[in-house]
Amino acid sequence: MTFVGSSRLLPTAPRNARGQALDIIRQKIITLELAPGSQLSENELAGQLGLSRTPVRESLILLAEEQLVSVVPQVGTLVSPIVEAEIATSQFVRESLELAALSEAVYMVDAAQLAGLNALIAEQRVADERDDTELFFALDEQFHFALMNISQHGSAWRTVSQAKAHLDRARRLSLSLTQQMSTLIDQHQSIVDAVARGDSGAATDALRRHLRKVFDDIALIRAARPELFAPATPTRRR
Repeated sequence: MTFVGSSRLLPTAPRNARGQALDIIRQKIITLELAPGSQLSENELAGQLGLSRTPVRESLILLAEEQLVSVVPQVGTLVSPIVEAEIATSQFVRESLELAALSEAVYMVDAAQLAGLNALIAEQRVADERDDTELFFALDEQFHFALMNISQHGSAWRTVSQAKAHLDRARRLSLSLTQQMSTLIDQHQSIVDAVARGDSGAATDALRRHLRKVFDDIALIRAARPELFAPATPTRRR
């Protein structure tokens, strides 16, 4: 078993060549290293990754199924723009799984796990002081995985991670544009405090508000970086 980056909490299984290519290219898209509209070359990617073209081609097919890349006739394969409807769907999946896990975690948490959550929050405050958004994002991932793991549903985190790719691009933009790490950290603390009290209702309410925070920032993000978004489409509201 290996671990992602310096994370103490996020286990990953060994990956074959296609899995390696998929993980790396996907991460480059999520971190905006490959920005929306970037053209993707199988030959260049294969050279950068030290792989043959076949696993790269297969990974791009899978990324197209996730709508993270798109094939444009006579143009090539491009990184897809951020689509607000996809953000909403990602959020729906994430919220459903994390809230369900948290409602169980409240009755299963022990002192050591609470200490671990509070230690992660302390590290997040250090990242905030350093204005280190990349470190904060990694610690935020660890925090949410740890919450799920308390309920013994940690293996569902891969499902959450796969589902929230579109959401994560918006979250990263939100961190860099809105300067609100301290707000997110305070929300983390509210969740942990409610868990420590055994207050399931307060914990899930706090987590729900926290996860939906990104929606408050979408208009701001789009105004600042409109070139990264697909054209807005009207929606019917009930």
